[in-house]
Amino acid sequence: MTEMTETTPGWLSPDELESTRARMPILYVDAVPVRVDDAGTVTHVGLLLRIGADGTVSRALVSGRVLHHERVRDALIRHLEKDLGPTALPNIPASPQPFTIAEYFPTQGVTPYHDPRQHAVSLAYVVPVAGDCRPRQDALDLVWFTPEEASSPLVQQEMLGGQGTLLKQALAYVGRLS
Repeated sequence: MTEMTETTPGWLSPDELESTRARMPILYVDAVPVRVDDAGTVTHVGLLLRIGADGTVSRALVSGRVLHHERVRDALIRHLEKDLGPTALPNIPASPQPFTIAEYFPTQGVTPYHDPRQHAVSLAYVVPVAGDCRPRQDALDLVWFTPEEASSPLVQQEMLGGQGTLLKQALAYVGRLS
């Protein structure tokens, strides 16, 4: 029996993650990247273009797990940098407050949010970004939509797992849902 040294604290092996997902809710963060004008009014919403494991193309929010022993603020920064690039310049307060909590279930219809892999609880934030955003990792592109475009049926149908609902909640939270 060989002993393995953990080199990435907070990460579970794929088998450990699958086992954990089957037994308990996992904590996530969802971030709605926005551009704001000088008065602080949201003018645009950034949505990622992704290809899923099944080959489907969809629009998505910045989203990801919070690691063991990681502050929520640090998880937000990590996922924003991972998806939008290191020069996105997100404006996250020292003590961020979510605009809502989304509970994703593996069974459809329990809530508007669905994740076939797991029961996940996600703290959702609207995050102004001021820098240059260049999608990375598994994101193909980042498109900036006006709030009206983002809440349109066309864009909403391109979002999976209830993220369209979460986006509309974010727009209502910032006073931009028409």
